[in-house]
Amino acid sequence: MLTDRGDTPRRGITLVDKLGNMTRVALIDDHESVRLGLEAACARAGKIVVFSGPNVSEYVAWRAASGASPADVVVLDLTLGDGSSVTTNVRTVVADGSSVIIHSVADRPGAVREALAAGAAGVVSKVSPTEDVMRAIQTVARGDALNNVEWASAVDGDVEFAAAQLSARERDVLRLYAAGLPLKVVADRLGIAYSTAKENITRVRVKYVEVGRPAPTKVDLLRRAMEDGLVSRPEGDGSE
Repeated sequence: MLTDRGDTPRRGITLVDKLGNMTRVALIDDHESVRLGLEAACARAGKIVVFSGPNVSEYVAWRAASGASPADVVVLDLTLGDGSSVTTNVRTVVADGSSVIIHSVADRPGAVREALAAGAAGVVSKVSPTEDVMRAIQTVARGDALNNVEWASAVDGDVEFAAAQLSARERDVLRLYAAGLPLKVVADRLGIAYSTAKENITRVRVKYVEVGRPAPTKVDLLRRAMEDGLVSRPEGDGSE
């Protein structure tokens, strides 16, 4: 159900791109003009906007009432008018089964870092062209890391970004594993047992959780390794 006025949630734009890809997107922003602009961009890019509304609570309520599957990607404003916190919003959406892209002005690196620590896949500035947002959605939807200029600036600009205290061996294992090598190859290259390499990755994940920077997937580990300077950041927007 789509409506055209106020902050009433808009749902149901159903389009398929030329390749038959059907990325399901939810747009959460308390500024209707922003949502309308993104809806139009999604329509041009052949993406399905399953929900468009002003806050996470309405998205969760819509999910419960409709029984619809979670969106593949939720484009989420950093600060919403209902007083909700960025950590709560991101964690709620991620726990519901969606990836989160923060769409905001890049003047609050601390809040952006908080969103990334809560599980957001990346950040795109509101001053970026909508084409950049569409590329970011596609990058995240296919499971790739979104490591663009806004993301790097948010991390580099926040001196309080927590660093996991990794041992030299853990850093070596993470560096090779995050670079794309299978864990068995990592073990062989470092001259250690596969079980030891696996144990090191487990400890790395635990340490990142302890500092509020969870890394449950290999893509997350790549992101953490780049944040901590263990793997070089790619140039450009981070898409492959």
